Amino acid sequence: MNINATLIAQAIMFGLFVWFCMRFVWPPIMTALATRQQQIADGLASGERGRHELELATKRSSEVLHEAKQRAAEIVAQAEKRGLAVIEEAKQQAKVESDRIKAGAQAEIEQDTARAKEELREQVAQLAVAGAEQILRREVDAKAHADILASLKGGL
Repeated sequence: MNINATLIAQAIMFGLFVWFCMRFVWPPIMTALATRQQQIADGLASGERGRHELELATKRSSEVLHEAKQRAAEIVAQAEKRGLAVIEEAKQQAKVESDRIKAGAQAEIEQDTARAKEELREQVAQLAVAGAEQILRREVDAKAHADILASLKGGL
């Protein structure tokens, strides 16, 4: 066996092997590598998108929380304002009620005063009638009349 022929045969066989690998083995390997590379790139992009969406969601949640706190503060302020309005209204109603009670008491006092004056007039009239009765029972005497009138004055 000749070494040159062996080397040439091996070179031809190696060439055929390389051609065969380039033609039939290399494309599926390159396709698998490209697919895997695309999957990795997609995974990284998806992770980046997820991180970006997480940041956006965090910002949105902080904005919503901030808005909710503002709304809660507004509601508390409105409740305090309404509470003050209710208190003010109650004060006004209490003042109106107090004025009404005062007016009623004043009217009652005036009625009691009028009643007392009327009773006093009746008593004075009764005393005058009693005095006249005593005067008529006694004899007509100026001194006796003066004494009776003095006692009547003391009775008033």
